[in-house]
Amino acid sequence: MLEALTGTGLATAAGLNAYIPLLVIGALARWTDLMDTPAGWEWLTNGWVLAVLAVLLALEVVADKIPGVDSFNDIVQTVVQPVAGGIAFGACSSSQTAVVTDPQAFVESGQWVPIVIGIVLALVVHGAKATARPVVNVATLGAGAPVASTVEDVTSVGLSFAGILAPLLVLVGLIGLVVVWFRIRARRRRGRRPADTATEVSPTPPPTP
Repeated sequence: MLEALTGTGLATAAGLNAYIPLLVIGALARWTDLMDTPAGWEWLTNGWVLAVLAVLLALEVVADKIPGVDSFNDIVQTVVQPVAGGIAFGACSSSQTAVVTDPQAFVESGQWVPIVIGIVLALVVHGAKATARPVVNVATLGAGAPVASTVEDVTSVGLSFAGILAPLLVLVGLIGLVVVWFRIRARRRRGRRPADTATEVSPTPPPTP
């Protein structure tokens, strides 16, 4: 159960920002005793991998806070974030699927399941984020883009650490995300409705004699 919550928290975090959960996993496994990556996933702790992830994170943080650019970035991240979600979920489960040497045994063993779950979770979260961002941009004339992006980054960091250190807190985070999502959808629906304007009925002119 806790393992599933850990994977869920990390995959959800990847749906908000692809690189934060991977950096958290790699850094904690490399420099602390808080977690160990399963056999086959040790490459996440490689110094070069962490450096590349840090550079990509820096680019993502900047691009996602610029109105217009953030929408293009979301298109690119449609591929990147689900992949990161699959890696994050797989790296924090008992799956050892970083390198598939025997595809048939890989399929029959069911070791692919955690990766697929992570991909689906991250894709769903990314889709919700990509749908909500234009609403925020339009409602705030672009001023809300950096704020929304910062909130997403902070949430991704929180979910990543919660997934590893306190998996039960992931449930709280997920509930919060669902509430925010429904509030944004409600605002979007209200914005689509035509404004209610009072119509004045002009009096009927008297008949001409």
